[in-house]
Amino acid sequence: MDKRLIAGILIFGSLWGFSEVIIGSTLSNLGLPSGAMMTGFFAIFFLLISRLTFRQPGMQLGMGLIAATLRMFNPLMGCHICSAIAIMAEAMVFEIIWYYLSFDFEKHKNLTVQISLGIFTVYSLYVSGYIITQILTPVVDGTGFYFGNLMAILPKILSNGLLPAFIGGAITPAIIMLSKIDLTIKDRIYYPTTLITSTFCWITVVGSWLMVG
Repeated sequence: MDKRLIAGILIFGSLWGFSEVIIGSTLSNLGLPSGAMMTGFFAIFFLLISRLTFRQPGMQLGMGLIAATLRMFNPLMGCHICSAIAIMAEAMVFEIIWYYLSFDFEKHKNLTVQISLGIFTVYSLYVSGYIITQILTPVVDGTGFYFGNLMAILPKILSNGLLPAFIGGAITPAIIMLSKIDLTIKDRIYYPTTLITSTFCWITVVGSWLMVG
């Protein structure tokens, strides 16, 4: 695998996990819809900008694994397992949606198409992540999954997906425009920057987790 790609997976995955822990937890403590805002702003940003930059299917699964692992070290209260599962689910769903879209970027020039892609992608990420979390979390923690419990909250899940969908539709054109800017960085700067930034994310989160624990 290309070294620049590996470095990209590391830094984008670390930044995603870092934002979930620090920003997501802060939004939640403030009583804001943290899940919707994290998916609508941060998840779609890291997933989409990495896909548009590297154009490498499979990259986002690696990012999701890193972000989900880092999310497990959240020093603050909350459901660590369900959040990690949601992150992995979002990465997986993104890979499915954008597998073919990644090979023909000419289709993304129209603003209406960009907004529609953002709405559809983010809505799918949020709803799928929420549903998969509701299924797998009780299986992992041993309480057992009951189909009736999922059906009881399904309308809420579907309606809650509207906010992140609209956010995603609004920022997707900006992400696509940003990806077109030539920000090529020389290897002698790229690799140290990637390592330092990723290390900072991990030391901050894991260090805080150790102190709280």
